[in-house]
Amino acid sequence: MSESVTSDSQATNLRAREAAQRAMTGVRVESTGLVEFTSRGRVVVIGGPAAGKVAAQLPKPLQGVALLTSGSAAPDTPVTRLQGRSLKIEGHLGAFTLNLGEPGQPDAAVLKADLVLDLGDEPRLRMPMTPPGYLVASPGQEGLERAREQLVDLVGTFDKPRYFSYDSDICAHGRSGKVACTRCIDVCPAEAITSLVDRVAVDSHRCQGGGACGTVCPSGAIRYYYPRPEDTLEQLRILLKTYREQGGSDPLLLLSAAGQETSPQLPGNVLVLEVEEVASVGLEGWLAALAYGARSVMLLDNGRIPETVVQALEQQLDTARTLLAGMGYPESAVGRVNPDVSSWQGAAGMPSIKPANFSTRGGKRQLVYMALDHLYGQAERPHPLMTLPVGAPFGMAQVEANACTLCFSCVGACPGGALLDGDGEPRLRFIEANCLQCGMCTRTCPEDAISITPRMLYQHEARTRVRQLHEEAPFCCVECGKPYATRTVVDNMLQKLEGHWMFRDPRARRRLKMCQDCRVIDIAQDAEAMGPGLGSEVRQ
Repeated sequence: MSESVTSDSQATNLRAREAAQRAMTGVRVESTGLVEFTSRGRVVVIGGPAAGKVAAQLPKPLQGVALLTSGSAAPDTPVTRLQGRSLKIEGHLGAFTLNLGEPGQPDAAVLKADLVLDLGDEPRLRMPMTPPGYLVASPGQEGLERAREQLVDLVGTFDKPRYFSYDSDICAHGRSGKVACTRCIDVCPAEAITSLVDRVAVDSHRCQGGGACGTVCPSGAIRYYYPRPEDTLEQLRILLKTYREQGGSDPLLLLSAAGQETSPQLPGNVLVLEVEEVASVGLEGWLAALAYGARSVMLLDNGRIPETVVQALEQQLDTARTLLAGMGYPESAVGRVNPDVSSWQGAAGMPSIKPANFSTRGGKRQLVYMALDHLYGQAERPHPLMTLPVGAPFGMAQVEANACTLCFSCVGACPGGALLDGDGEPRLRFIEANCLQCGMCTRTCPEDAISITPRMLYQHEARTRVRQLHEEAPFCCVECGKPYATRTVVDNMLQKLEGHWMFRDPRARRRLKMCQDCRVIDIAQDAEAMGPGLGSEVRQ
């Protein structure tokens, strides 16, 4: 914390915190959809010789079959032998599919199950969050007994929240068969997100609400939905506002996963906001909290956050710290901390600023920009521009003028609407506030003429201004004078068709410099073009 507090102020802070916590509970959290599982108790037990015995002795209503990876089972025990075949496990509670061998091969087989009990020395599924219904146990008596109890409890019909929402229209994953952003796929600890090339698919049954996908998504296409981000931010806003109105000082916000224990000795100015998962609150939440008056925002890490999620959080924190540094604020105002309260002491927090009160309703990027605009307006010596770490979802695009043909492939591919055509004129325009730094434009450009750079333009007017990236004089039809292309496009076309048999004739070559209407008329008036040979090729 940034400063020590006296016993009187500590007592005031404790009372203010209690009032703030009560006020926060009054925020109505919108309900979300439910995902249903139905399990009838069919269990596949994977392992060596012990798997057969375990499968045969499962209590009712479980029905077990063993998948032997080695050895043999007792007579009359229902078993399938792996026998050197590959094993791929797909699905979730109530709907597991175990594919043995390569599909289409003579020895291929498929097992269906509601539950999977893995007794192997190394689990077959290694993701940090395994699918519901997949259990791992040691062959020891204690481990097996616990596994049996869990399996029995997983028979029936169950509901869980639908943790995410997804808007494919603003997704930066893919366009026209090209893949750009894979952040959500890379970070998902449950491996519940897969690529469909032009968009992603999220398996709602495998998703367990880790939340990191929404945190790393540059556009807000995938968002945490239980609770919704706007509900969490409204709780956060009310918490800080009430604490301040009740006389509390130096508020430090601690984000903690639901059910995670925190020290009972937390100082009175530490305001705990329980969220479903720490990774479910990202950049927009941290910056909004600072704009609402928090002196620091800390993410409580109990050591059980998956490594891929930790890496993603650190990348987002690097971006947040750099954004703060560019405005002259301490980078330590946001961070990841362990449960040891003493480790928080002495970290520099935000200076005292006028708290914001902007609405928590809006898209992810809109909330980031509202928070930045407020913080920038309160800063004493801010920079107008700051280079951001690689992977940050804000920045600029540049065009190499000598290479760009103004084909506008990038405009059609841009998921954020950052690249614009010339509205009838041969020019390429750009709005930096909309750029996701997803790289779709660089992958789409046929001339490799575009490059991107992560950065932040803090001034609202500069960030939202439409500016020109490239412009060319139009090429006018040599017959009617109507502009129909750019000089670069026509020159490239003439160069590529140089020596082509269809355009050796001067008149045919001149037609390349005509607009479409004049070209058709000229062909109709050209006896050679309309006759055999060239004419037949043209008519085809």
